[in-house]
Amino acid sequence: MNTSAANPRCRTSSIRNRSSALAAMLVLFALGGASAIHAHDDKGSQQAMQSVDEANPLVGTAPLDKQSLIGNAPPPGEPLYSGMDSPGARLPHSAVEAAPVNNNLDLSYPTGVGTPYYYPNPTMIGFTGGGGSTYGGGAEPMIMPVVGDWTVPPDYAQSYYDKTREKASPGYYSVWLNTFRTRVELTATQWTSLMRFTFPASHRSNVIINLRRLGGNVEVVGDRTIRGVDAGWHGRKGEWFVAEFSRPFASFGTFHAIPSHDDWGIGDKDVQANRRVTSGSYAGAYVTFDTQAGEQVLVKIAHSPTAAEAEQRLHEEDPDWDFARVHKQAREAWAKLFDRVQVTGGTPKQRMLFYSTLYASFASPRLVARKGQRFTDVDGQVRVAKYDRYGTVPFWDTGRNQIVLLMLLEPKMVQDIMRSELDMARERGYMDTSFHGDNAVFLYDGAWQRGIPFDYAAAYVYLRKNATDPNGPRHYLAEYEKNGWISDIVPPGNPSPPYAGGKAGVATTLEYAWDDHAMANMAQRLGKTADAKMFMGRAANYHNVFDASVGFMRGKTADGKWISPFDPDEPYYNFMSKEGSGWSTLWLVPQDVQGLIDLLSGRAAFNAKLDTFFTKPYRPKGICRDCTGVIGQYVQGNQPDQQAAYLYDWSGQPWKTQALVRRILAEMYGSDASGYAFPGMDDQGSTSSWYVLSAMGFYPVDPSMPDYIIGSPIFDTMSLKMGNGKVLKIVARNNSTTNKYIQSATLNGKPWNKPWFSQADIANGATLVLTMGPTPNKAWGADPADVPPSMTAQGHGRQ
Repeated sequence: MNTSAANPRCRTSSIRNRSSALAAMLVLFALGGASAIHAHDDKGSQQAMQSVDEANPLVGTAPLDKQSLIGNAPPPGEPLYSGMDSPGARLPHSAVEAAPVNNNLDLSYPTGVGTPYYYPNPTMIGFTGGGGSTYGGGAEPMIMPVVGDWTVPPDYAQSYYDKTREKASPGYYSVWLNTFRTRVELTATQWTSLMRFTFPASHRSNVIINLRRLGGNVEVVGDRTIRGVDAGWHGRKGEWFVAEFSRPFASFGTFHAIPSHDDWGIGDKDVQANRRVTSGSYAGAYVTFDTQAGEQVLVKIAHSPTAAEAEQRLHEEDPDWDFARVHKQAREAWAKLFDRVQVTGGTPKQRMLFYSTLYASFASPRLVARKGQRFTDVDGQVRVAKYDRYGTVPFWDTGRNQIVLLMLLEPKMVQDIMRSELDMARERGYMDTSFHGDNAVFLYDGAWQRGIPFDYAAAYVYLRKNATDPNGPRHYLAEYEKNGWISDIVPPGNPSPPYAGGKAGVATTLEYAWDDHAMANMAQRLGKTADAKMFMGRAANYHNVFDASVGFMRGKTADGKWISPFDPDEPYYNFMSKEGSGWSTLWLVPQDVQGLIDLLSGRAAFNAKLDTFFTKPYRPKGICRDCTGVIGQYVQGNQPDQQAAYLYDWSGQPWKTQALVRRILAEMYGSDASGYAFPGMDDQGSTSSWYVLSAMGFYPVDPSMPDYIIGSPIFDTMSLKMGNGKVLKIVARNNSTTNKYIQSATLNGKPWNKPWFSQADIANGATLVLTMGPTPNKAWGADPADVPPSMTAQGHGRQ
């Protein structure tokens, strides 16, 4: 899993043995509290309104609670990984998010990642109205309504909150703070956040606003406004915020924390009433209102490189204090998107999970600036956007699946995303990447093969530089080019996961080989035959880390010897594999599944290995915090093997793919008491996109290719309105929980025996009809001539 370059890489663990009272409350909430906001009269699509009402942003905030699915995670002292999604209010690809925070990230990252919200946590520490990553851990400022006494951050004044009164829907979040007898409601526009606090009767109804640990400057302006600028980090300039209140405050003051002294714990503080300006760590302001019971105070927040522009955004998008209007607009923005993908059939829970994961799939990438607006580039320079500029794509995560969903639904947006990445490459000198792969090429190669116009020759310049310059972002590239593989360092003592050091040599070799296949495709289409030949040769480098004597991808030391001892059951963190075991890493050859079949001695042996993979009990000695959501050795909660269930479509047994996909959809999502659980981390919409695509009935095993591998749709019908206005419709006749196996198929009325289809098959619209049944049709899709494409021509190996 990956959190983007701006977030640290770590993971988490479970909250176990809930009291019976809490468990009963969670069940009650899952059954009755998941409804969003009531539908309103609208001239738009009634079906779209129903769809948007079925989505619940709380999905992806809770951990699994069945031990059989958890494996042996978490490490002691950590909570179990949940999806780590935020239930806050935002728009699709929103620049900002108004979000709840119940993790005190200023004291520690309990999961090693700056995720602000964890469903089981019982107390709320504040709310953010800022931008930042999807996880929101770095969003500023922090805002908290507090009735009575309060304390200076990082010792936030926390409040217990009522789970039965916590509501979330697209563009809206609300919660009741029991401690302060205050209701909080959040909504958002594209550039502003709007919060509404309903206070009790009190002379001390406070709102605390502060920057985070690095601090900055904060100023109280007049009797309604607070503005500030953070100190910046990683060399970037600070971002301004402006927060305006709907009514004058009765009193105010400012504060900041004083860095810790020896033996002083978290440190001291400086708080002064009536002081308007302050600076330092956790710099902030407090404002106090004299309220009657039920009286409301609203605050709207905007961000920009300058205070003037932040204020301008507030006045343009929030000219009044009409919370209902802003909420309605946010809801309609999501309804418009959901109207593009309509489903019928399935259970209410399946529809809720589908639209909830669709909602989460559009968290990334974030809009940075609309055309004509100012933004700060990667060099820290303030520029005017010449097009809609987006932030970085977390390629190791959403580059595996979500970018394909965007290509289907929003190809014009994908053009802007590609242009954003290309301009960032021009600014920094190299194409962006994430984690240990170099997967930006998936975006460009995949878009090109799906017919999205772009200046691919210009992008290729930087993609090639990434792939050939040892000083670029591909770590250990010189070694990879020289040997065709990347060695690993054997740490002293026992390399016990997940903390083992190393170069992730096996996984990195596999990722680079996958990247190189896409590079070869682009080079060939650009007429660069020498490059195409070079990259295609490198695309076969996965052979160099396959040890036929054990039947696994295996690490080597610098002298070329196999690393020993080697246990494929152990989930190493950086030693040979990356957040995975030898079992999960074996299948990381999406560009050449047929070649992997040949390495494993043909279809029969390949299927036997896959069968073992999905049935061998998960009992490693080491703990991998990322490895949750297990079926045998398979881990749904992390990226390395999420394509594995679809590989039977290459090996003549697509019926096993159909059964496994249904099982994963049913067991790994929402199977806990709350109904909101995810395996592992969503990683800005990656694990959500897996659900969306698989629930519709297909998955892009290799996103750089134009092919979609068929699974087993959970809905009777699915209609997806593509970016060109054409419709892809999938009909599953006789579909049910029991009838999960494809008996026969037609595409546009003609018999279809392939367990896959390509972009060319659906580009002008298509209807795929699948007739379902309770037992496998082992003949459908099994013919070697019908398998999906691979780098290695099918039939050259043993069958």
